[in-house]
Amino acid sequence: MSESPVVITGMGWITPLGHSVQAVWDALLSGKSGVGRISRFQASTFKTNFAAEVKDFRLADFLPDASPHVDAGLNAQFALAAAAQAFKQAGLDQPGVLGTAGRPGKIDPRRFGLYLGSGEGTLDFDNYADVHVGSWDDATKKVDAVKWAKLAYEKMSPAREIEQEASMTLAHVAWAFGCRGPASNCLTACAASIQAIGEAFETIRRGDADVMFAGGAHSMVHPLGVTGFIRLTALSSRNEEHTTVPRPFDQTRDGFVMGEGAGMLVMESKEHALKRGATILAEIAGYGSSADAFRITDMHPRGDGPKAAMIGALTQAGIDPAALDERSRPMIHYISAHGTGTKENDKIETTAIKALFGEHAPRIPISSIKSMLGHLIAAAGVSNVISSVMAMRSGWVPPTINYTTPDAGLDLDYVVNKARNLTDQGGVRACLCNAYGFGGQNDCLVVRAV
Repeated sequence: MSESPVVITGMGWITPLGHSVQAVWDALLSGKSGVGRISRFQASTFKTNFAAEVKDFRLADFLPDASPHVDAGLNAQFALAAAAQAFKQAGLDQPGVLGTAGRPGKIDPRRFGLYLGSGEGTLDFDNYADVHVGSWDDATKKVDAVKWAKLAYEKMSPAREIEQEASMTLAHVAWAFGCRGPASNCLTACAASIQAIGEAFETIRRGDADVMFAGGAHSMVHPLGVTGFIRLTALSSRNEEHTTVPRPFDQTRDGFVMGEGAGMLVMESKEHALKRGATILAEIAGYGSSADAFRITDMHPRGDGPKAAMIGALTQAGIDPAALDERSRPMIHYISAHGTGTKENDKIETTAIKALFGEHAPRIPISSIKSMLGHLIAAAGVSNVISSVMAMRSGWVPPTINYTTPDAGLDLDYVVNKARNLTDQGGVRACLCNAYGFGGQNDCLVVRAV
């Protein structure tokens, strides 16, 4: 087990608010919303007809040759673009850094791994629907299997069908950047990319890799994705007020807003980063994970699972939630909340934070960037981490926008509507990043300034 801390040396971000870390960060601090009417398909008759879509995106803007990924789903394309940014910031694109076949470098490709929390690919919905409709037999009131197979062969692409596998995002990133080390993907719903970062952290600590890509990517802004969450009653349905949702921690919250995008980190041991002259952005100090084992879509109302995940991360980071720093502040200076804007999540997350930090809880700034980005599902957790790193590097914390009406019992400091400069208070030195998924999966990271 390595004694050297694990650090972040590169970051990349593709979101509804921009295609780079700095662009997204600037938009978050200004309280800009990425929510709008769905343009990717005809959604006017849907109970929810708005989402936070990635706009004006071209993979060719990020890769020297995007042609090998021409059939990649949007999630894989977003991941490739985010990975390209992180790869460059970490200096891995420089000659002689990453070895290739027959040419050794500072980094052995077999020691360069990746752990992603990536969702399923984008369904080829139009052709899929055409095949079903075209093979329907009115006389028998059923699908004609022979006609279905014939139409499917004519209309559907094998390459696009295989891209629906969640593992394909992992494959595309590995191919594009020469990752030949440990490779894994998890899809623990909205907790996936925090889990991926945590597991990449452990992979480096136990010496199985020198460098890791870690993060997540997802796009469910398609008819089946939106329909599924509508049927779960998880989405806000304020179609005529869509510019004012989601509303995390607000009494009038009625659900989250579907988003999409990707976030990617380059991680390595501090010793390894310093040896190769990389710039260190932050340290991953602790990782905690738990399961509620309660219901498929509901969190346990006591918040025991989220609390356990936070305790695990804080314990590994050596942080006592009851302790104060040299300025008499709680040891965690900012919490990047899961904060979906659903009745259940916001109440339970608040309950868990209060149970863990006790009397110090109201003094910790908390915000939900989902109020601006929408819910990036598998890419939500890594977005909280990138936001926290930027908070530590700038001294600013982003707001929770769309907040107008306090809710009884939800009485913490949610940094409402306007970004806050914490420089005069000593800045931001340690952050807690939360992500909770359907099925009661709870994952948490402590990210620390260096």
